[in-house]
Amino acid sequence: MTVSADQALDLYRVMATIRVFETTAGSLFAAGELPGFIHLSSGQEAVAAGVCSVLRRDDALTTTHRGHGHCIAKGGKVFGMLAELYGRAEGYGKGRSGSMHIADSSAGILGANAIVGGGLPMALGAAWSAQVRGEDRVAVAFFGDGAVAEGVFHETLNLAALWRLPLVLVCENNRVAEMTPSSVHLATTRVADFAGPYAIPGVTVDGNDVLVVRDAAATAVARARAGEGPTLLECETHRIRGHFEGDPLRYRSAEETAAWAARDPLVLFRARLTELGVPSARVEAVDTEVAAEVRDAAAAAAAAAPAPVSSLLDDVRPGVS
Repeated sequence: MTVSADQALDLYRVMATIRVFETTAGSLFAAGELPGFIHLSSGQEAVAAGVCSVLRRDDALTTTHRGHGHCIAKGGKVFGMLAELYGRAEGYGKGRSGSMHIADSSAGILGANAIVGGGLPMALGAAWSAQVRGEDRVAVAFFGDGAVAEGVFHETLNLAALWRLPLVLVCENNRVAEMTPSSVHLATTRVADFAGPYAIPGVTVDGNDVLVVRDAAATAVARARAGEGPTLLECETHRIRGHFEGDPLRYRSAEETAAWAARDPLVLFRARLTELGVPSARVEAVDTEVAAEVRDAAAAAAAAAPAPVSSLLDDVRPGVS
């Protein structure tokens, strides 16, 4: 796919918003301002931005416990997300669900999921629904390499392939499941190889190059929308921060960290923007705008009213006896 300067700058804006959001959330959590827990996706921005750039608003998306970036890239609101992280009534889950369960049906975001691999069958169901209704919507499931060892990953691939569902499975392979290297828990560390037994395309791309991700996702989405079935897209990337905030990262070497720092997706794409003729002043303006947007949203979320205890049972359906 060709990309114009304006389209490239839009991609950069999404990536920059994700990075600033995650950095801000990390700082707020470290300061003790956020309840609950957070898992940040800094370093993996190119996957979220590249894939979601070729989706329509009515396409479905499921994500993981590390899902802030995917939600932002799909059209989620920064204030609604930060309000949820703060436990405020104006948050996406009315302050009750926290970081790992953000959802926005108006943007096709079916939800983040604290269960490893939990979003896979949800996306499968959304794809099946679209097929049964005769709609040309597609569903995308984001997951990490840790989910590949779960049985539901293979069940999802099998059913999606058997029924030729409009599903794109996107693995963000950062080569470590929590703190365990992929080589310890996977018989093959090339996730795309698992597509073979199910007779579907398996594609591995550089997950730190947003344009490469965008091209591969566009092919997979077009194939799904045309009724040709699912694709397994493996994006090789790197998680800059630890599995959780406060993770001492003892499972990474200094050499590995330095090598991936040189391949930071935002740094790489800023250089590409220059090649595309985007003036540095426009890039700097985007950085300034994004920083202000996230800063203002964080301040508004902090000042918003918390979810009252009296509302805890609101929207809860009674059991059927």
